Amino acid sequence: MGPIGMPEMVMIFIVILLLFGAKKLPELARGLGKSMGEFKKAREEFESEITRAETETRVKEVPGKEPRES
Repeated sequence: MGPIGMPEMVMIFIVILLLFGAKKLPELARGLGKSMGEFKKAREEFESEITRAETETRVKEVPGKEPRES
């Protein structure tokens, strides 16, 4: 099964148009866009948190020094 082509995209659009109607379509697109934006924002925050934690871990580990035994 390959990627979705233009005929399949047109058919999906027609089905969505029939199910929701022309008046609801812009509202659905707006909601989809907002949710994608929120997902992207959350993903970027998660990636920055992982990077920050990784950097903090590297700073705490000083290379070449072993802990002293008392």
